[in-house]
Amino acid sequence: MDQVNRLNHADGRRQLGSIPWHAETAEATLAAFASRSEGLDPAEVRRRLELHGYNRMPEGERRSAVARLLVQFNNVLIHVLLAAAAVTALLGHWVDTAVILLVVLANAVIGFIQEGRAERALEAIRAMISAQASVMRDGERQTVKAEELVPGDIVLLEAGDRVPADLRFLRARSLRIDEAILTGESVPVEKGTGPVAPDAALGDRSCMAFSGSLVVAGQGMGIVTGTGAGTEIGRITTLLHDVETLTTPLVRQMNQFARMLTGVILAVSAVVFGIAVAVHGTPWGEAFMAVVGLAVAAIPEGLPAVMTITLAIGVQRMAVRNAIIRRLPAVETLGSVSVICSDKTGTLTRNEMMVQAVIAAEGHFGVTGSGYSPEGEFRLDGIRVSVDDQPVLLEAVRGSCLCNDAGLRRTEAGWAVDGDPMEGALVSLAMKAGMDPQELRHRLGRLDEIPFDAQHRFMASLHRLPEGGAVIYVKGAPERVIAMCGGEQSSSGELPLDVDRWMAQADAAARQGQRVLGIAARRLPRVPSEPLTFADVEGGLTMLGLLGLIDPPRDEALAAVRECQAAGIRVKMITGDHAATAAAIAGALGIRGSNGMAVTGADLDRMSEGEFRSAVRDVSVFARTSPEHKLRIVQALQADREVVVMTGDGVNDAPSLKQADVGVAMGRKGTEASKEAAEMVLADDNFASIAAAVHEGRTVYDNLKKVLAWTLPTNGGEALAIIAAMMLGLTLPITPVQILWVNMVTAATLGLTLAFEPPEPDVMRRPPRRLDEPVLSRFLVWRIVFVSVLFVVAVFGMFEWAIRRGLPIEEARTIVVNTLVVMEIFYLFSVRFLHAPSLTWQGVLGTRAVLVGVGAVVLAQIAFTYLPPMQALFDTRAVSLRDGLAVLATGVILLLILEGEKRLRRRAGSSQSSSITE
Repeated sequence: MDQVNRLNHADGRRQLGSIPWHAETAEATLAAFASRSEGLDPAEVRRRLELHGYNRMPEGERRSAVARLLVQFNNVLIHVLLAAAAVTALLGHWVDTAVILLVVLANAVIGFIQEGRAERALEAIRAMISAQASVMRDGERQTVKAEELVPGDIVLLEAGDRVPADLRFLRARSLRIDEAILTGESVPVEKGTGPVAPDAALGDRSCMAFSGSLVVAGQGMGIVTGTGAGTEIGRITTLLHDVETLTTPLVRQMNQFARMLTGVILAVSAVVFGIAVAVHGTPWGEAFMAVVGLAVAAIPEGLPAVMTITLAIGVQRMAVRNAIIRRLPAVETLGSVSVICSDKTGTLTRNEMMVQAVIAAEGHFGVTGSGYSPEGEFRLDGIRVSVDDQPVLLEAVRGSCLCNDAGLRRTEAGWAVDGDPMEGALVSLAMKAGMDPQELRHRLGRLDEIPFDAQHRFMASLHRLPEGGAVIYVKGAPERVIAMCGGEQSSSGELPLDVDRWMAQADAAARQGQRVLGIAARRLPRVPSEPLTFADVEGGLTMLGLLGLIDPPRDEALAAVRECQAAGIRVKMITGDHAATAAAIAGALGIRGSNGMAVTGADLDRMSEGEFRSAVRDVSVFARTSPEHKLRIVQALQADREVVVMTGDGVNDAPSLKQADVGVAMGRKGTEASKEAAEMVLADDNFASIAAAVHEGRTVYDNLKKVLAWTLPTNGGEALAIIAAMMLGLTLPITPVQILWVNMVTAATLGLTLAFEPPEPDVMRRPPRRLDEPVLSRFLVWRIVFVSVLFVVAVFGMFEWAIRRGLPIEEARTIVVNTLVVMEIFYLFSVRFLHAPSLTWQGVLGTRAVLVGVGAVVLAQIAFTYLPPMQALFDTRAVSLRDGLAVLATGVILLLILEGEKRLRRRAGSSQSSSITE
């Protein structure tokens, strides 16, 4: 039986337990796939295509559009809304019925649109598969559709190709591949043919190429080891299939609250109905209509609409701050974030290489700047120096620019590199030193070169000197360049080479997370007539220095990390890059919790489940991680009841972005797969925008809680008045249709104004709210009871006062309706500052939204009370000036009582417990 049949497409290993392909020799891999360097014959290709299927991502079964739409109504809160719509329809209030149904429909449409984001993420990954591939088949080079590749095919790669399947290299020459979409590494990876350790991390498998990655230089030939779902990118697709979409804290809480509210309303309505009929002898029809009024009063039918609008306002505010929300509830979730798991490359860093240090014989020169921008300065012992005054430094910088094929150009988005990112950083270094790369390369024209190759690990270039003669510059791996040198350049001339010192400095720079290059030179008295050869550079070079490069942290990311930490939010870095690099960047950003050390994916694999969860809890930097590691880390944090944000920009981030409570993708440099899997996209790729989004998220949650703190007590007061009247056999002080009027007018105006409230001063100085924080906090329960009782006392007091003066019951009820509305207006001013005084100029004047809302309610109540059509519809009567002043006084008294209650709570030292964000 053909050995290829033993492949396991889930992880690229043979089923019989042998070592993975990256640990096999090229010859052994060829033999295992029963292939040859000339390629497979057509008959064998057809057989394997039937066996393994096409090289494309599997498409799961999709629900129909109707099924996806119907599932949006499978929610208790929606059921309560539909019940409220039915009640209002029974009352004949078709306008309010239409508004409630529109809210239900809007929620369903939003959910319907967002339901397919996982499918779109999979489609984005599928699109990364190369459309064409160059292969060797039956001894001939052919171009075939990438989806027709099979395990054992021989694929040819060159610069500019997208890798069409997972490959084990048989040949590689000067080959470098950009694997950032899978590993997050900032620079292309050098590839070769030698096997690596069986447990090597994805980014260290130098003899492999992975589907979807991009060839940036060189040529290679490899054998296909995995296609479709059997590739590394296919495994990510499988992870996306397996990830469940989480509900947000508020959605979970509102579902629980809706179930509780439904049960309470039904139970209380049944009890009140029974007592009214059995005890007081109230006619069935009359009792039923009263119970309907009770349900109308108790059900906060305007609450979901106001909450949805509050979230939508949050979306608009975040968009202004470059955070684009793709899923509405994510706005609220941001307010409860306790951990941010951030990718490093392009998120916390610029994804632009920069020379941070130049080590010469004279000392260690620091280089300032940001990314590719050619703005910065050179410092020695912290003191700014001129490159022109440092001849060895000048020569090292000049050599790094000349032994270089990259170019820098300015774009609308900033500076961009044409060529290798590390070489681009060297061009930027020269420009910081005041050099013009084009003029320099013209003046010292290149005569010949030895291109960089992974085997000899250096590049050399020969240049004509204006004053006569020539110079050879060599740059490459530091240990290789040091071995080629016989001396070192100093300001006083050439000195013997101190190999141990240079190697120690190279190792120290690498431990700081820098990628290190060596630069050396050899001057020739005359221009050679023969081409440049290896013999010209293998020895006798003069060491100029070492260059330490790093993908620098974003300046604004440092401030954003500090702001998040001040808000009680832990920041963790999870990257596919090297451990030293990750630890160095984390240290520069002030990411604490791991004693400056990074835990690698290999370390995680060796841990037990308990050790894994402990590491995830305590460690802040994770390096050399795979998509599975990222996903497991997020899941472990969520198991500890953390609310997790995951940021990223690569395909490798997509599963963890989808798993996180809020997935945040990068808008500029992010892949489509990461954007489709995320709830939020940063338009400016700026980590600082996450902190701004959390700020807005907390403000939104504060305002949602204010809406609850205003809505529930006012509805409770209305409902309690009806309950008291029915239980005691009294005349209803307000009719069901009048209650509906109050709810419709105030919820659509007064309640909505709270959505526009500005942030509290301490919004980013308090810890994240607990995941299990109930919707009804102790303070809110107290406020519901306290305010409801005050409303009942006022309602019955005003009703009795009117009846005892001989006023008609219609006029008495009109007074009660206006009393309710006025009290809700004054309570609105109180609830804007639950533990701070409301009797201030800021409190009295309110916001523009508050003033507009109050003005609209006042006009509506004037129409309700005095316009004949409204009087006929709601059975109201005109109210005298005396009664109007009494109604206004009731609101003032309510505000004064609540202000007194605030003062007592502050004096008792309990103002913290009364915070709406507890």
